[in-house]
Amino acid sequence: MARTSSIPASRAAKPKLTILLASPRGFCAGVDRAIQIVERALSQFGAPVYVRHEIVHNRFVVESLEAKGAVFVDELHEVPAGAHVIFSAHGVARSVPAEAEKRGLAHIDATCPLVSKVHYEAIRHHEAGRGIILIGHAGHPEVIGTMGQLPDGAVLLVESLADAEKITPGDPARLAYITQTTLSVDDTAAIVAVLRRRFPAISAPRREDICYATTNRQMAVKALAARAEAVVVVGAANSSNSMRLVEVARQAGCVYAALVRGAEDMPWDRLEGFSRLGLTAGASAPEVLVQEVIEACRARYAVTIEDVVVTQEDVHFNLPRSLSA
Repeated sequence: MARTSSIPASRAAKPKLTILLASPRGFCAGVDRAIQIVERALSQFGAPVYVRHEIVHNRFVVESLEAKGAVFVDELHEVPAGAHVIFSAHGVARSVPAEAEKRGLAHIDATCPLVSKVHYEAIRHHEAGRGIILIGHAGHPEVIGTMGQLPDGAVLLVESLADAEKITPGDPARLAYITQTTLSVDDTAAIVAVLRRRFPAISAPRREDICYATTNRQMAVKALAARAEAVVVVGAANSSNSMRLVEVARQAGCVYAALVRGAEDMPWDRLEGFSRLGLTAGASAPEVLVQEVIEACRARYAVTIEDVVVTQEDVHFNLPRSLSA
């Protein structure tokens, strides 16, 4: 008597899917440091510890820290006198720590050191008498913080090629440019080329302002886009580096690219018929969300994982001295 297969029909019918998993992906050293600062402050000072704005742009991270006792506020007037307050990884204007000191708040700066580097550049150029052009996105916390290092009007913001073509600085012979750390590498290079053509004497950063993590994750996405039919980026809509990964995938010729907060956002209908999916995460997205996406894929597909490694990262930033070891 013939024996029937023991494999469930639903399992046997699963279509095959190869997930091309980008490396590096997810948390960068600056994000990891900022989260550790909040956790260490809670351990050292006890709850509540206040955080001005999202420590990083990811609701999963924010809600996880809230569960441990962090309280997120929009502005310092919401922080009780005498409390501890942490400034986000995106950096703040000079007026923010000044206000904290005026109110007697114990403040800890979780600004990414690579963002602080851009702040120092802005100050150095200003003190040298140069006009400053900042390439970045209006309204982004990092841009607000960088422009806030100097007096109003000292920094001109350029967001696009069109802006670069029409900007009219006061003294074209004495200029410098700096950039937001989370921009598209290719788009920024195109803007810089216009600025160099129009202002040949413009000073450049001593070292590239776009951070290593942004650059590496965009390189990895390009590698995915060359082989995948679709690319999914785990991240938040208000995360600049995550949004840039989606754009990079599209510009690299990927048929379909999407941003998801996690497994609950997966665009299953758009992935129908695809057999190769590229998967990555923005620098503020935790690895647990990537793994949840993979498990959600396993529930629907016979999944094979292939790591796509473009480089190794070993960057580490120390915590502020005010937080004991």
